[in-house]
Amino acid sequence: MIFVTGGAGFIGANFVLDWLKQNDEPVLTLDKLTYAGNLANLASLEGDARHAFAQVDICDRAALDALYAEHRPRAVLHFAAESHVDRSIHGPGAFVQTNVVGTFTMLEAVRAYWSGLAGEAREMFRFLHVSTDEVYGSLGPDDAAFSEVTPYAPNSPYSASKAGSDHLVRAYHHTYGLPVLTTNCSNNYGPYQFPEKLIPLVIANALDGQPLPIYGDGSNVRDWLYVGDHCTAIRAVLAKGRPGEVYNVGGWNEQTNLTVVKTLCQVLDEISPRSDGASYATQITFVKDRPGHDRRYAIDARKIERELGWRPAETFETGLRKTIEWYLANGEWVRQIRSGEYQHWIETHYRNRDAAHPAKEGA
Repeated sequence: MIFVTGGAGFIGANFVLDWLKQNDEPVLTLDKLTYAGNLANLASLEGDARHAFAQVDICDRAALDALYAEHRPRAVLHFAAESHVDRSIHGPGAFVQTNVVGTFTMLEAVRAYWSGLAGEAREMFRFLHVSTDEVYGSLGPDDAAFSEVTPYAPNSPYSASKAGSDHLVRAYHHTYGLPVLTTNCSNNYGPYQFPEKLIPLVIANALDGQPLPIYGDGSNVRDWLYVGDHCTAIRAVLAKGRPGEVYNVGGWNEQTNLTVVKTLCQVLDEISPRSDGASYATQITFVKDRPGHDRRYAIDARKIERELGWRPAETFETGLRKTIEWYLANGEWVRQIRSGEYQHWIETHYRNRDAAHPAKEGA
């Protein structure tokens, strides 16, 4: 059995679903079910004997110890995290608690469990920590992409809390010998992503006839990674990665935010056109930039390709089309998600921001 923390969230749920499509090794999903954790993401596994769920806070050491004693996993994949920069700016405490204290508590529970193993079970055990490229800071237009040896320079409470968790994972390997693996990924997109993030937000707003908000001038650059490709990368790292090593996972798809939104509008114009015949691009609106907004991220993913043979299968265009088609086919999931706290979040972060202005002609 493997444990997957945060397995009801976006990347975690995709990983659990993908894992059980590939093999029959059971999965225990651990999730606190905060706003972005949604059991509906795993609804297709209802009644599947290979999957179990435990609602648990990763800061609850006693609950973790009980789960380890009962299920005795051979690996732990640690996805659980607060993961949105804007939320971290307005409420950094939750990010420190979950990402730093939660990861520390996980590591302590894992160390106690692993220390009690013997023989092959101890030798083969792995703790895989899923992190982000944002720990490396921001790049200039001509700077080399982030590699595994790029110095950390986090610029938001979110990225600082993830950097702290990365350092703890590294320290537990070097101090205690815990067999850890760390992946630092670029911007994920795909099915089941909570619609506070750019791509699902724009899809939902476009279909609702709402403004498509873009921070600043839209020139911020990100490397976009389809979540299905990320899942295959994590499986490769778990199977073949060297304990103590870091593997950067990227899509080789650098795009400005404005290009992402324009491309998305073009695909929607093709497969789900507006009734008035106008392009969805007419809904683009620029809003005041967020504080400390990093200008560019880019991942050098040559190490994972060289050592483990992994490379993304999707281009940005193919992955984006798959994503749009999924959201069009799963309107009920979107409608259920876009309520309650999500609406409050939208009011806070987009509709009430000052200095908002519509896109200029041709933007």
